[in-house]
Amino acid sequence: MSFQHQPVLLQEVINYLNPVPGMVILDCTLGGGGHAQALLSRILPGGCLIGLDQDQAALEAADRRLALLGKANYQIVHANFKDLDQVLLSRQVDGILFDLGVSSYQLDQKERGFSYQEDVPLDMRMDQTTALKAFDLVNEGSLQELTKIIGEYGEEKWAKRIASFIVQARKKKSLHTTGQLVEIIKQAIPSGARRQGPHPAKRTFQALRIAVNQELDVLVPALEKGLQVLKPAGRMVVITFHSLEDRLVKRVFQKWVKACTCPADFPVCVCENRPQVKILTKKPVIPSVEEIEKNPRARSAKLRAVEKLDF
Repeated sequence: MSFQHQPVLLQEVINYLNPVPGMVILDCTLGGGGHAQALLSRILPGGCLIGLDQDQAALEAADRRLALLGKANYQIVHANFKDLDQVLLSRQVDGILFDLGVSSYQLDQKERGFSYQEDVPLDMRMDQTTALKAFDLVNEGSLQELTKIIGEYGEEKWAKRIASFIVQARKKKSLHTTGQLVEIIKQAIPSGARRQGPHPAKRTFQALRIAVNQELDVLVPALEKGLQVLKPAGRMVVITFHSLEDRLVKRVFQKWVKACTCPADFPVCVCENRPQVKILTKKPVIPSVEEIEKNPRARSAKLRAVEKLDF
């Protein structure tokens, strides 16, 4: 299957990163290279794009796409963005992009097991070289662990009931496919609750995917590392696709913008806190109606951006 990648909020990413010739930009989630291609074309001549992704198929697709602009102008690395400091070593960058979540290609590649629309093996790994699969969580996770994963990562009100149905079902036989899991979820959620809202399996599948790939665990450390490698006046743009990610990003940005936190009666500052960034997006930027019509998967996207202050 060819890697079809429709970059979300592309013009907004360009506007906030403001790429110009000579810049060095780090794309922490290269995907199919849609954002990267647009950014690289604007930082040439003299610029360089560094792209990270944990999905080897994404890297290969992006390489083919970016090669049109000259192989000497970019570097792509098979890595999780939590290791961005190890990739860059001591190199500083002018702009950073995080486009979080699962890609359209990963959803459409049936055998990867991300979609609840197909009956395929329970996998859900973004990085195919890692060991933990959704199969392992579903068949080996305790009732308490599954309840916590589905409740916290999926924000699913029926989490305990779904977890209980999973545990009961696997006593009879192991659960190997997404189709088996979907049927169990449908049985667990009362019929009245299934008549409205998204697909009944959507939240559970999101939760398992987040757990398998440790998506929330690595996000905050990666953002902190990103701030450290960003040059003064450099910008960071983050696109999220669900409320858990967006809340984490918002919280981190708010922490970075805080000034002195000492009590008012202190004669001198002892906390040494200084604003590290300027927030460029008072409210998250969302896709236009036109973009959502062209790309329905963009509908839940939210973009936040900051600019690093010069001390």
